[in-house]
Amino acid sequence: MLLMVPRGAPTWHPYRVLDYSLGDVARILKVSPRRVRYWQKTRLVEDNFAFRDLVVLRAIVSLLDKGIPLQRIRRNLETVRDRLPEMDDPAAALRLWAEDPSRIVVRNDGRLEEAGGQLLLEFDADPTGGPVASLAAHDAKPEWGPHGTETLAQAEAAMVWFERGCELDGDPEETVAATKAYERALELDPHFADAHCNIGAVLYNQGRLHEARRAFEACLAEEEDHVEANFNLANVLEEAGEDETALVHYRRALATDPFYPDLHINLALLYEKLGRGLGATQHWRRYLQLDPQGSWAEVARERLERVSDCS
Repeated sequence: MLLMVPRGAPTWHPYRVLDYSLGDVARILKVSPRRVRYWQKTRLVEDNFAFRDLVVLRAIVSLLDKGIPLQRIRRNLETVRDRLPEMDDPAAALRLWAEDPSRIVVRNDGRLEEAGGQLLLEFDADPTGGPVASLAAHDAKPEWGPHGTETLAQAEAAMVWFERGCELDGDPEETVAATKAYERALELDPHFADAHCNIGAVLYNQGRLHEARRAFEACLAEEEDHVEANFNLANVLEEAGEDETALVHYRRALATDPFYPDLHINLALLYEKLGRGLGATQHWRRYLQLDPQGSWAEVARERLERVSDCS
């Protein structure tokens, strides 16, 4: 069976033509594919990858490389998208204020502004957005994190540790460090569903299935429609011989993301195991619609030809 990689997967559309694959984007930007998937899942970036999307992602990676927390980038992006819906690439317009490198501003129609719209007065600014002076003091009032219990600083710190784990866990030699990063994220934000899921994936790959199961269940306790946790828990349940319960979790994952090819592969295989040929046939067909050149395409065609021959 296939284990879905953590941090989310793109919502594929069967008729969409992508200029770049997720793997292409990861190689170009020199980040892990899993990290890009997480950005897609959390709607930091769009699901498709045309050239303009690479420009947006380069801007985001540049800000991350300069030490700006992902949560802060996300908040500024959401603000700009809400305020300036006509702006095509708000992420590409974000930049750091040279006078305060921790502060994000946006260039709109040649003017430099706060993400919320406060105009900034530039002195000796270059065309790319050099030093500027703010017309208003920075609002530093405390905010609350996503669950109402953590401060914003804690939530941002949790995201930083989570991102660190994403960077590390693609390297087999960094598994321990990746796990510690995820655990640190959970210490700061115990409700961080994706961190629970990622620890579960690490444990699964180590063969520690009982612990992996607990991690996936912890994720689902926070977010019951979490695609990756439902998918991966279903794998664990199958290995434990709990096929009917596994089927429930595959279906939950499918209800959230019906366009993910690997879900249809695993469902087809499980239906075959359970002797439910019609269900298997439906999912093999759906898989071929979604990914006709995929690594399981020949298997799917063979299965469907076998059914046709028996008809």
